[in-house]
Amino acid sequence: MNKVDSRGWRMALAGTACALLLASCTRKEPRANEEPPNPADSQTDQTPPECQGPRDPGRVTLHRLNRAEYDNTVRDLLGDTTRPARDFPADDHGYGFDNNADVLSLGPLLMEKYSAAAEKLVEATWKQDATRDPPLVRVCAPDPADPLPCGRQILERFTRRAWRRPVTSTEVDRLMGFLSLASEHGDSFDAGMKLALRAVLLSPHFLYRVELDPNPASTEPHRLNDYELASRLSYFLWSSMPDEALLAAAGTGTLHTPEQLERQVRRMLADPKAEALVDNFAGQWLYTRALDSFHPDPLLYPFDDGLREAMRQETRLVFREFLLGNRPARDLMDADFTYVNDRLAQHYGLPGPGTQEMRRVSLAGHPERSGLLGQGSILAVTSHPDRTSPVKRGLWVLEQLMCEAPPPPPPNVEGLPPAVDPKMSIKQRMARHRSDPTCAGCHTLMDPIGYGMENFNVVGAWRLKEEVSGAEVDPSGDLPGDVHFKDGVELRAILKADPELDICIAQHLLAYGLGRGPVNADACTLRDVSKQAEARGGRLSDLILAITQSEAFTWRRGEAEGTNEGGAP
Repeated sequence: MNKVDSRGWRMALAGTACALLLASCTRKEPRANEEPPNPADSQTDQTPPECQGPRDPGRVTLHRLNRAEYDNTVRDLLGDTTRPARDFPADDHGYGFDNNADVLSLGPLLMEKYSAAAEKLVEATWKQDATRDPPLVRVCAPDPADPLPCGRQILERFTRRAWRRPVTSTEVDRLMGFLSLASEHGDSFDAGMKLALRAVLLSPHFLYRVELDPNPASTEPHRLNDYELASRLSYFLWSSMPDEALLAAAGTGTLHTPEQLERQVRRMLADPKAEALVDNFAGQWLYTRALDSFHPDPLLYPFDDGLREAMRQETRLVFREFLLGNRPARDLMDADFTYVNDRLAQHYGLPGPGTQEMRRVSLAGHPERSGLLGQGSILAVTSHPDRTSPVKRGLWVLEQLMCEAPPPPPPNVEGLPPAVDPKMSIKQRMARHRSDPTCAGCHTLMDPIGYGMENFNVVGAWRLKEEVSGAEVDPSGDLPGDVHFKDGVELRAILKADPELDICIAQHLLAYGLGRGPVNADACTLRDVSKQAEARGGRLSDLILAITQSEAFTWRRGEAEGTNEGGAP
């Protein structure tokens, strides 16, 4: 393998991308309102001048709960596991995640769904609480002669939890007005309480994660209050509301301290609710959510739901072990273990564990399967139904592991035409991309990386020859800067050795954790996060901890009136 000078080939990559961008691609805004920073620009031995002064923490748009967050919140608030948000309109995505506040709009249809869901949730909870021990909402029995004190007690406790902060007497007074309204119309105490509880669930303080700027017209950065910070933490790690322990820590006014933050982050990662980070962050970062819509050509590639689910669980369990375990995050590139059942092991050509349950197995003697690039889920979702796609696979590596997204294709560009000669290999067909100046710019970056995964077919099975052409697979390729690799094993070694890998993973985590796209100042934050995590051991949990202690996570600024700058310094 060629000796890798990561910084050299990254600089070459950046230069090539810029040149090709100018030559052949029409640049569009990617998925939000600002150009992502290039972490490679910030990786130097010395702190660059732009990172030495005050830092812009950026701002986050008022954040509506997405479908996963709504379902998890009503689960933890009301004990409801019916997942009512499945009936809501799908959430839009920004920067690869469906929790990006800039694209989480609220239309009339969704408001109707919220109203219907609130009514059902309150009715069900009120009924179940009559026999539930302890009750979740009906925490006192009203005195028939004077039920209002009990009503106030219920609303104070419930609203504090639902709005994720202490409530004022004035706010409770307004909610108590529903009891008076019901009484004036001859309705019962229960009817008035249900109206008040529905109002709590339809309030912006419940549907949105509210972070108030003391002076909204000022761009002066300020620290989040501890309740706002508690919500950022809980929706980052759990996709749900803060629990009592987190609210209690916020109530002491010490949550923002590094010691308390670390204590809470480690507690929350050990909680089963951290599975949400696996499902919602990793499922989108690694594209495994796309497995549901993956349907390969059944005449060429036998595939069924059992294999689909085993692949999904493999990636999920490996990521989970990295999240909770003691391995450096960069070992995701060449982990020497995986999880399989007999079906997936047979598909991979590995010894079966003797069960249809997923089991951890060693990959000793099977280096081709080590790490993310050997997992069927990722190989499948980056393929076409009838053939592999070095383009999609190369793009996946560029975007998800290198944070070097090429520009989007120009308009009216069609896919690769059918092979003139059925014996043409995929590399020969891909050569057409580079012969067309319109396409060459971006495909020179993507295609050669994707060749490194060509030993895996559409459904991630090992192969030495292409199915249709019968041509021998050539898994060699190149990275910009004349960095050559002979196969997938060398490709993943190059990627693992890249000092920017941790920064790229941190960039995805930061975008997900904040629910916003990167801003220029994030390059400095990511540089610090990577250094701090590396000093702790470089584990995924170290990256998460460093992010939660960064100014970008614990501070925010307002937006000057009349601007829509999106945080650009």
